[in-house]
Amino acid sequence: MAREEKVTWKNGSLIGEGLWSDAGGDAGVVVCHPHPQMGGSLYNNVVETVCDVFSSAGCSTLRFNFRGVGGSTGVYDEGEGEMQDVLSACEFVKGRGVKQLTLAGYSFGAWICTRLLNVQASPAALVILISPPQKYFAFRWNGLENAVKWIICGDSDPFCDVRDLEKKAATIGAGLVILEETDHFYAGRESLLARILEQNIFEKKA
Repeated sequence: MAREEKVTWKNGSLIGEGLWSDAGGDAGVVVCHPHPQMGGSLYNNVVETVCDVFSSAGCSTLRFNFRGVGGSTGVYDEGEGEMQDVLSACEFVKGRGVKQLTLAGYSFGAWICTRLLNVQASPAALVILISPPQKYFAFRWNGLENAVKWIICGDSDPFCDVRDLEKKAATIGAGLVILEETDHFYAGRESLLARILEQNIFEKKA
């Protein structure tokens, strides 16, 4: 991965914190971490893997902490204020010159991304959901047509209903990739996840 620097920005009355890698081009990604109250942070293995893949492809990357995590001020807000956290992170990246923005959310982060898309136009040209835990959170898929590009999930994920995801992905026009012998946490499966991202996000663009 390219060199990252710790950055902060104004998020309403709060302060957002993240690790930013500037590739100097138009393309970039904002990555949203798993549940803040279950140990989720920008240092998560899946979050780091996504950033590694995008950085290797020449994109700028921002992984950030939701409110109440690390140096991001505020407290957990049950998914409400966290939508503003995502918007502020996207605005930070756009302010650094990124015009072709991808938004990626893992687990809780995927839920927040869909909640945001339920109430406003996407701040990103491409949205990726990794292991959206629809057995844990209520996802509203209506209205997400053509907003989500890819959904990635493990076949042994106890928080995801793979059959339901197949139906939802088809309904909203998203690609779905199911990783074999992979659970919700991707321990030891990071290289497989990276390969899937490379193949579906970048190689298919070539």
